[in-house]
Amino acid sequence: MIVEEKWQEILLTVKEEYELSKVVYDSWIKPLEIFRIDGDKIYILAPPEQIALNYITKKYLTPLKVVIAEVTGMEYEIEFILPEDAKKMKPAKSTAMQDDSAAHKNHDLNPNYTFDTFVVGSNNKLAHTISLVVAEEAENPAKQYNPLFLWGGVGLGKTHLMHSIAHHILANHPKLKIQYVPSEVFTNEVIDAIRNGSNAQINAIRDKYRNVDVLLIDDIQFIIGKDRTQEEFFNTFNVLYNAGKQIVVSSDKPPKEMTTLEERFRSRFQWGCMADIGSPDYETRMAILRRKEEMDNIRFDDEIIKYIATNIKSNIRELEGALNRLMAFSRLTNVEITIETAKEQLESIINPDMHREITPQLIIEIVAEHFQKTPEQLISKSRSSDIVRPRQIAMYLCKNMTGASLAGIGEVLGGRDHSTIIHGIEKIEAECKTKESTQNLIETIRKKINPN
Repeated sequence: MIVEEKWQEILLTVKEEYELSKVVYDSWIKPLEIFRIDGDKIYILAPPEQIALNYITKKYLTPLKVVIAEVTGMEYEIEFILPEDAKKMKPAKSTAMQDDSAAHKNHDLNPNYTFDTFVVGSNNKLAHTISLVVAEEAENPAKQYNPLFLWGGVGLGKTHLMHSIAHHILANHPKLKIQYVPSEVFTNEVIDAIRNGSNAQINAIRDKYRNVDVLLIDDIQFIIGKDRTQEEFFNTFNVLYNAGKQIVVSSDKPPKEMTTLEERFRSRFQWGCMADIGSPDYETRMAILRRKEEMDNIRFDDEIIKYIATNIKSNIRELEGALNRLMAFSRLTNVEITIETAKEQLESIINPDMHREITPQLIIEIVAEHFQKTPEQLISKSRSSDIVRPRQIAMYLCKNMTGASLAGIGEVLGGRDHSTIIHGIEKIEAECKTKESTQNLIETIRKKINPN
């Protein structure tokens, strides 16, 4: 598991971020070992004295929990245990010994992105049908659908289909090993291994992605041009394809329009099936909005829904973002949404004759989607680590991509004060200077905000 692979990095990050002295680190943090991981709970072996256990729990449980979430992208509960307690517990199985059902669970999948929640229209019917066929036939993938290359503009549902395929396979073919990965994660894993000069890490990456039955890699365009990452993916593709394993790739353009794409990649992407997803028509936009109302247990007046569907035509993300904005405004102000209120609140994003304006609200919506959160969570008072980091990234991008003042950024992010906004921006700025993984993350989100 990723938390085990990155354990030493996690401990050193605690030392650096919380400015621990060498003696403190050596005494309390360095000796900590993972004993067992059960789902989303980690049992950590502490030094054998009860007083040490009590002190570590009080002083370092929260810092460790925060750093684990930052490094792995997943949030875990933590319990420190003594060696004598460990003897009474069954130790964790090694990765190689895990049973199929546990080993193949993918915690990066959005539970709301399934075939059942995907709204089918004329713009995406073919892509939906082929994706369902691929999911059904994953045990023996047909060559005409392998690889499956899904392409379309930002916010049209590519990621939704990718997650739907993965969920369907997990539910109907539980013995199959699947791996879904955004390209930025794949890139960062390769970068970390190269930077550390670790052959063991490279081998672990190869084992992770080449010993699977189905590999789904999202936003492949972000890999193009990164030589070592590109090479690693090329070799992984060949291994899986030659072994008859299913590969699913998504991109914002078809291979022929990716001008910097090498011919060897272009030819391989075209070996199987390419399916594009276009902009939704009016009927599909209405259906998408109604489905979102149903999922969020809210109901707007028909006039409001028709107004949004008529004026927002480019993509699903903006449609849902408009509803998110109205829901957030209603809940925060306790004001009923009328058509006049809707027009006022959506004025900055509903302008069919102009390019979309990059606003703090748009940035919050896209950052929230990237981290599989809601805009309401980002503007909430929550201090949970999986909310704080996306919130700070939103602060940084608002400062660098809009003309909003610090006070204005604080206002749209839940009324936060000037010093909180400065701290968040400075933290991400510092990371960008020292961590290539953070640079890649920011670049990926920037392109989602402004694809041009």
